[in-house]
Amino acid sequence: MFPGHGPNPMTGRRFPRTTSLVREPMPSPAAALRFPHERVFLPRTKLAYVHLRNLLTDAKRDRAGRVSGYVAIWLPDELVLLYLQQGEVVNATATHDGRRYVALPIAEAIGKVPAEPELGEICFHEAADDQLAAMYATQCSPESVLAWPGELDARLPEAIFPFLAATTFDGVVEIASGGLMNYLVFRDGAVQRGFLADGESGPLVGRVQRLFSSDPRRMTREVRHWPPAPPLPAQASPALIQAYRELMGALVRRLVADFVEGAPAIAEAARQRLVAEHPALGAFVGCARGDDRPVTPARPARDTILPADAVTAATAAWVRELLPAAAAMGGPEPEVLLREVARDRRHVFQSQGFFDSLPWKVAW
Repeated sequence: MFPGHGPNPMTGRRFPRTTSLVREPMPSPAAALRFPHERVFLPRTKLAYVHLRNLLTDAKRDRAGRVSGYVAIWLPDELVLLYLQQGEVVNATATHDGRRYVALPIAEAIGKVPAEPELGEICFHEAADDQLAAMYATQCSPESVLAWPGELDARLPEAIFPFLAATTFDGVVEIASGGLMNYLVFRDGAVQRGFLADGESGPLVGRVQRLFSSDPRRMTREVRHWPPAPPLPAQASPALIQAYRELMGALVRRLVADFVEGAPAIAEAARQRLVAEHPALGAFVGCARGDDRPVTPARPARDTILPADAVTAATAAWVRELLPAAAAMGGPEPEVLLREVARDRRHVFQSQGFFDSLPWKVAW
């Protein structure tokens, strides 16, 4: 009998378990990243212990949880960040290496988390809107990063801060120090606000000085600066995108039922003509087929990262192209068709200004 598989025949005691030869995957370079926070709603915890969708639903329903903040999800090969405002997920980013980030549609970001994850970690932290704006801007605007003067050593605080003061700098300074991501918001060359991930207390000046200490854990620091960060952009919600998809699918099916020849082809041709002006229509691939099958094209449509008003404007432009063409081919009048198809969700569409973007007056 082999060690680890039964009792020792001499003593009757079981052998100690042998170390498994199966190696766990190497952690992602983003695994060490930590971001500033105010209150901690969920400390960094094994992902297997947390139901992500329930966590997000509670954040939306619980009055105390309707805050600005972020949910960070460390997967085996990447970090996913969900940005929340008033408890709602409004944006998302991801990184494999902690340096290059991509903005993700919210549904796609959430979909990266397995239903029953075995590996990974998660946290839910409150953070100020200014911090979230700084984080998103530094992650998703690499082309906007400002260059330091060639003669300036950006590793030295005695070089950086006098330069920023002398140039009356307005913007965001990011200090990456041993995986800790820190943000300073400057106005007229002086620090207006600071968001530090060191978990320490005390005056901001002293905490910033410690970021530049000779501690070996912090020697891998990098300092970059950006123009002022715009407010955190909010994507159209997955539910709104799906509502518009279902509206367009229902319109085309109704036209097919009324024997409008080639209605799916007309709708798809209109979408393709408009997509350059309205990129949000890229999220509507496969919606104009005119049948009741689920939308599962060979290349599934991705949700868009554009805001709700862009999705509304894109859908309205598509409807303005499609319905007059269909009416000219014997289809119902646009007002009649919209009243029939959009009735159940009219309040959703009205709240987005959808009907105000159309040339027809729909009587409910």
